Amino acid sequence: MSDLVKETGDAKDLEELDSLVAALDESLETYEIERMLSGENDEGNAIVYINSGAGGTEAQDWVEMLLRMYLKWAERKGFETQVVDLLPGEEAGIKNVTFIVRGKHAYGYLKCEAGIHRLVRVSPFDANNRRHTSFASFYAYPEISEDIQVAIKEEDLRVDTFRSSGPGGQHVNRTESAIRITHIPTGIVVQCQNERSQHKNRAIAMAILKSRLYELEKKKQEEKLDSLNREKKDIAWGSQIRSYVLHPYKLIKDHRTKHEEHNAEAVLDGNIDGFIKSYLLYLTFDQKRYDN
Repeated sequence: MSDLVKETGDAKDLEELDSLVAALDESLETYEIERMLSGENDEGNAIVYINSGAGGTEAQDWVEMLLRMYLKWAERKGFETQVVDLLPGEEAGIKNVTFIVRGKHAYGYLKCEAGIHRLVRVSPFDANNRRHTSFASFYAYPEISEDIQVAIKEEDLRVDTFRSSGPGGQHVNRTESAIRITHIPTGIVVQCQNERSQHKNRAIAMAILKSRLYELEKKKQEEKLDSLNREKKDIAWGSQIRSYVLHPYKLIKDHRTKHEEHNAEAVLDGNIDGFIKSYLLYLTFDQKRYDN
């Protein structure tokens, strides 16, 4: 096509060439990222939890913003999403939400986002227009295949039913179809209230519990094998990983990789691949240093 454009000088041919180059660039970017996703569960689906930190309505609004950001990102990737549990805030926003992202490498991508996300902005809920800092935690777990066996004893479970929470009106669930399952030995609690059927909600909640227990056991094994892996995991899963500053300037910065984006609106609309790629590169080179 490049040779053709040189011969013809046609504007339409040049436009088509630009389009082909852009498409190739996007495909190469995706391929480059996916080559780094070689973990055991990286190719599979992800179960995601977002929880509000201290700060009341401010933090709950931040959770809703993050949920929108990740759902937009998943839509761009062509992934399927399903919100299985959502607890609304009293005034606005969301206290916590659980959702599933289904698509190739969904977990591989989203594991890079695990940690504490910090928002700095002028609060829309403050009549004095003061600047507020809010925190939310993000965790991703692999959705475990049916082929993987995770032993769960019925006597270790406490199952509670309740009515789904919602905005009211026609959305109120009039039957106790929502399910909460507590795994007594570990204290892990999962719940699902998205489906109208109690049976379906229980099946989804059990699948989530299975994934949580699998990930917990996997972490224990990693900690026993290698203290360095434990340190890496603490950085990725436990501490503040990114700041979203919307006032007095606009800057989104990842504290692990130092990757920055000044177009805050684009990032909050789901354009987060730059952060994911930089973190995967960070892990790749960090592992090479360890191997050497």
